[in-house]
Amino acid sequence: MGIKDVWHKINKDNWDRKEYFDHYFYENPCTYNVTVKIDITNLKNKSYRLYPVMLYCITTLLNRHAEFRYSIDDDGVIGIYDEMIPCYTVFHKDDNTFSDIYTKYSSNYKEFLAAYEKDVCDYGNKKGMFPKPDMPKNGIPVSMIPWLSFESFDLSAKKGYDYLTPIFTMGKYSEENGKFVLPFSVRVHHAVCDGFHLSRFIGELQEFINEL
Repeated sequence: MGIKDVWHKINKDNWDRKEYFDHYFYENPCTYNVTVKIDITNLKNKSYRLYPVMLYCITTLLNRHAEFRYSIDDDGVIGIYDEMIPCYTVFHKDDNTFSDIYTKYSSNYKEFLAAYEKDVCDYGNKKGMFPKPDMPKNGIPVSMIPWLSFESFDLSAKKGYDYLTPIFTMGKYSEENGKFVLPFSVRVHHAVCDGFHLSRFIGELQEFINEL
């Protein structure tokens, strides 16, 4: 089965978010970043591989909420995907470059991990920005800076005001008061995602990690 990328056009006339979207997309374009520390002690104690399990957790939680699945098509029309999939970076140690690849999402972690490992095996050593062909439009950008532990992270993009999809960045984890914590930054567009929505997502993500 291929990538699930079904997209539905939003009828703005009947959309309860219309007033907020128009304000934060057209009248006062606004994106924002939030950085928090995620407690990953449970993942470390159970010896999960950090990058793939975080890709799985992030994608699982965001697929439960509409505010993380909106996008603008080439004609400027807003719509929503049924499902998003993780697009992530792999690092090339020989020349310090990276590539973006993606993996089909599965709600079953073992299936997702197997697909992730196959993609990394097939494309992880290939150079270039996008070595895996047919980059899907319903991809969620997730990257990690494993060499740096940060308190705040701000992502600035020239065309960011036209980009509704959230962007996730993780840093180097550390040990604090007997717990392992991970710097976790999310960039969202205020036109589709308010502080409540982002707070709910981060809370649910932490709970999901604790119970995995």
